[in-house]
Amino acid sequence: MKVFLSEINESWIVDRIREDWYKENSDISTRNIKNAEMIWIISPWVWRKLPKGKLKKNKVICTIHHIDFDKFPGKEEKEFIKRDKYVDLYHVISKKTKEQLEKLTTKKIIHIPWWVNQNIFFEIKNRSTLREKYGFNQEEYLIGSFQRDTEGDDLKSPKLIKGPDIFLEIVKDKYKKNKNLKVVITGKRRNYLIENFELNKIPYEYFEMVDLETLNELYNILDIYLVTSRVEGGPQSIIECAINKTPVLSTDVGIASEILSKESIFDLNNYLQDIEVAKPNIDNAYKMAQELIIPKGMRKFREMIIDNYEN
Repeated sequence: MKVFLSEINESWIVDRIREDWYKENSDISTRNIKNAEMIWIISPWVWRKLPKGKLKKNKVICTIHHIDFDKFPGKEEKEFIKRDKYVDLYHVISKKTKEQLEKLTTKKIIHIPWWVNQNIFFEIKNRSTLREKYGFNQEEYLIGSFQRDTEGDDLKSPKLIKGPDIFLEIVKDKYKKNKNLKVVITGKRRNYLIENFELNKIPYEYFEMVDLETLNELYNILDIYLVTSRVEGGPQSIIECAINKTPVLSTDVGIASEILSKESIFDLNNYLQDIEVAKPNIDNAYKMAQELIIPKGMRKFREMIIDNYEN
């Protein structure tokens, strides 16, 4: 039995997941869809690029990362219904997404968080040296955000499910109290936050598309990483922070409650007050992330592939 994983090529987490999988599971995988007996659509929006004949003929697993029900009615709903006809089994990375998906389908849903590659993301002890490398001084209080904050259609409007408006309000409030604060951001589509940092004269450093070694080093220089999303599948940044012992606080989205302790999760409806009492629990997050390192973190996925091919 050979499984094929859909391609996306957007320098996103799914690309890394795909490459990790093929490296560790070559015995049950193929990069050529013509040789596949099972197809795993890990990026559901690219399903139309796959041969319909192969989707009809073979077992199909589809990963759903999250569902934004505010945008779902209409085009996304029609797309889901069309794709659902080809899907035999759904995979989700958080319990919250499973609850969402159960409202839309009666098909089997398996919940397994993505693994984390501990050879890429890990703690680096010499934090002072790292800060010097990237031009930060030791007194600066560094807040990190490494995910998109702007809609792709106009590169101006905030991507509200990611909560960049919430992130901005938190940073503005903290900057009033601590002028040593500086924001560290990476990745594409950071236009909304950059424009507002400039407008509010909030210090920041922008590292656009960085390699994975640099990304891990940037995690390791932070005083805190903030997840301010309203809707998430992951985000994978929570697991990456956990494995490299970066302090992280998050809204109660995606996998946050599966990795972080209650004290590290702040209330979305009262975030300016609640984040002041929230506390990172580095040891607890690190302990939870140990279950997701390679190869342990892939075992349930192998079981999902093999068991559902045979059945």
